[in-house]
Amino acid sequence: MPAVHHKLLLEEALQDSPQTRSLLSVFEEDAGTLTNYTNQLLQSMQRVFGAQVHTHFHIDFISELNSLHSELATQYADKMVFPMVQFREKDLTGTTLTLKIICFHSHEAAMVKYSRLPKKRENEKIKAEVVREVAYCRRKQHQAAMQYYCALNALQYRKRAAVLEPMLGYTHAQINVFKKGMELVSKKMDSFLSSVSSMNQSIESQLEVEAEVMRSSQRELLSVDDSVYMPDHDQVPVNRTLIQKAGYLNIRNKTGLVTTAWDRLFFFTQGGNLMCQPRGAVAGGMVLDLDNSSVMAIECEDRRYCFQITSPNGKTSLILQAESKKEYEEWICTLNNISRQIYLTDNPEAVAIRLHQTALQAVTPITSFEKRAEVFFPLLHRKAPATLEPEDLIVPGTPIQFDIVLPVSEFLDQNRAGARRTNPFGETEDDDTHDSLLQQVFAVRFLGSMAVRAGHTQEVIYEAMRQVLAARAIHNIFKTTESHLMVTSTCIRLIDPQTQVTKISFQLKDVTQFAAHQENSRLMGFVLQGSDWSNGGEDQPSFSVFVFESNTEGEKICYTINLGKEISEAKKDPEALAQLMKSMPLTNDGKFLLLESETGDAVEVAGPDEQESEA
Repeated sequence: MPAVHHKLLLEEALQDSPQTRSLLSVFEEDAGTLTNYTNQLLQSMQRVFGAQVHTHFHIDFISELNSLHSELATQYADKMVFPMVQFREKDLTGTTLTLKIICFHSHEAAMVKYSRLPKKRENEKIKAEVVREVAYCRRKQHQAAMQYYCALNALQYRKRAAVLEPMLGYTHAQINVFKKGMELVSKKMDSFLSSVSSMNQSIESQLEVEAEVMRSSQRELLSVDDSVYMPDHDQVPVNRTLIQKAGYLNIRNKTGLVTTAWDRLFFFTQGGNLMCQPRGAVAGGMVLDLDNSSVMAIECEDRRYCFQITSPNGKTSLILQAESKKEYEEWICTLNNISRQIYLTDNPEAVAIRLHQTALQAVTPITSFEKRAEVFFPLLHRKAPATLEPEDLIVPGTPIQFDIVLPVSEFLDQNRAGARRTNPFGETEDDDTHDSLLQQVFAVRFLGSMAVRAGHTQEVIYEAMRQVLAARAIHNIFKTTESHLMVTSTCIRLIDPQTQVTKISFQLKDVTQFAAHQENSRLMGFVLQGSDWSNGGEDQPSFSVFVFESNTEGEKICYTINLGKEISEAKKDPEALAQLMKSMPLTNDGKFLLLESETGDAVEVAGPDEQESEA
């Protein structure tokens, strides 16, 4: 029989994780092996008892020997066969195998019904009924599981005494027979058998103590409030500094060209990988490498608490659904912490807490950034005299805009029939990009914008990126909308990919600085200069930073913006423009090749007669 050195923890009965089920399978295998061993042992004992019963001597002067063998057969039946039969019928067949029949399908069916609750047409009565059904099924499953665990734990103690007791009965019967015939058993043997008997009694007493402990633990665990069994009723605050997470999630899988299905599986993180362990599997398998991946909340069909994980190259993505809002936020925060490779540091928990505190301070107005740096980064506080302080770059407490909303009137104007208006002389109105020598489109997501003090240094862009990302993390703003960023030689336009409506447009001459993030290559931003008339009617320059996340490298966008500014300057001098075109490589059809697009196709310089490229 395989040795079982652990016991089933009653505290893990409610979670029903694959690790607990794997340990449970070991206990069940041990119970099955014990059943086979007990049956074989009982058959051997019955053969010994039968042989002893049929042992008779027909000689008159040895009639006392016959009575001695009859007494031995009686002792075999009472002390060897009967305890083994009682153990098999009571402990194995009567308890373990009966409790093994308990199934957990009702809880799974209730969870499927709860996961399918609609979000848009939510019925409070139906939702309350489903929640009560889930709580009822979980309680029943919890009770059945704990009874099953207690029976298997008790079997681990009981099997020792059950196997030893028949052996002791057989030995005592033999000793009694030998004592009556002759003194063959020494006092040393008696002391050994007495020690074994005392050990057996000790095991029985330990079983009683352990059984009482399990019963008290069971009563304590069952005395909790019903909110423990109800989904989405978490009273514990969200922990945003986790670097490991495990639990059940619903994953969306494609079952056809346009059809999908949701499966409830157990997910857990291991290092920088997201792992999944299906039911019945001994170990989990890797689903996705989380390093430098992006995690964001999404609106998915008619389900709540959905989020998407996208690989750095954008080719692999997973859509998952959490059970509650707390699990939903903790999964997103944990996966974002892992994507930053915090787990590779010497003290990942401390780093996660420090990053969370830094994110809190990034959106908390204080009077002195100097004091904050001394508290959290005393060793890094010494800076060069020429380095600008954060408060010199951005005013503390500056509001952040997380989305660009197009006014309704402008939307109607851009979508009115006949977008290109014709003047009375038969000439079409000039388009901003019609005569542009450069037209390049990038798929981006707008993260935020904020007013800044300085406009001609890249440090202000890095500081704005840090504060925008920190503010999104603190305020749980994970949702972003994909747009198309068109860079031309005259302007930068942000276009809605579905309606082709321009959300906002910037003149390229007003862009004073641009840069990509030093660590996350997909982040980029630029500084836009405007005018401030609030101080006594004087035209004062004002600066704002716009931060974007691109599907490609941010350096490509910066390269395109720089190229557009060079073309814009070269337009003033025809010779300089011709010299710039000569320095560019040519395609097979004689057009100028500037850079590679996101899809791998060459992006060409548009001629004066060419139309605007599609966004």
